[in-house]
Amino acid sequence: MRLLYPKSSTSPEIPLFIYLPGMDGTGKLLHRQVKKLSQFFKVCCLSIPRDDCSNWNTLVSQTISLIEKELKHHSQFSSVYLCGESFGGCLAIKLALKSPELIKKMILINPASSFTQRPLLSWGSELIKWVPDILHQTSTLGFLPFLAALGRMETKDYNALLKAMQSVPPLVVSYRLRLLRDFNVDEAQLKQLTQPILTVASDSDYLLPSVAEGKRLVSCLPNSNLVVLPDSGHACLLETEVDLTKLLQKYNFLPLKTTAHEQ
Repeated sequence: MRLLYPKSSTSPEIPLFIYLPGMDGTGKLLHRQVKKLSQFFKVCCLSIPRDDCSNWNTLVSQTISLIEKELKHHSQFSSVYLCGESFGGCLAIKLALKSPELIKKMILINPASSFTQRPLLSWGSELIKWVPDILHQTSTLGFLPFLAALGRMETKDYNALLKAMQSVPPLVVSYRLRLLRDFNVDEAQLKQLTQPILTVASDSDYLLPSVAEGKRLVSCLPNSNLVVLPDSGHACLLETEVDLTKLLQKYNFLPLKTTAHEQ
């Protein structure tokens, strides 16, 4: 497990923006958002090995160690903004509960904390591990319309999503789905997360009930807001019309000092 830096930055005293990826774990599907985000943050992406079958505790501990190492060796990082998408949203919640002092603000993008509300997905997690690799590569194509609003994506982003999905072996996909099935954070725990939290939910998410889950999370989180993207699919950060930086600016999630400078 490691942190990838998709764009260099020499700006001093800027926050560290850490992206926790979805099921693919590649950390490469933030690319449409990186250029603008890098005006305000030092952006890095968690990359989980394609064969990694760590449990939640191990994933959380290893991610915390990586963050602490970055903060120790790069004193210019004044704070951490944590952004978790789908599977990464669940990891972000667990990480913030474990080490809340590390996180200044948190962004949740269609968090997969609602996975158990899709029984068919839970059932499918037991079958995927038996799918041969060659069939897995083919079946991924049929799954894409549920994962993304393909008409809102450029071909290069569609291909990047497909490549990322196909990179994870069926056995690992099955294991990570089981992690989502076993994810359990109750209302009392959510109330402990007092950092500002922005939840972004896609109204045309055909994979998970993201809007309903966003409303549930906001009702539990003490300091939170919900953004609903009316036409977006689950993998919304790859869509041409989704601008995460603008959303962060609208809800005062950009660093104040940098925002003032830009304005």
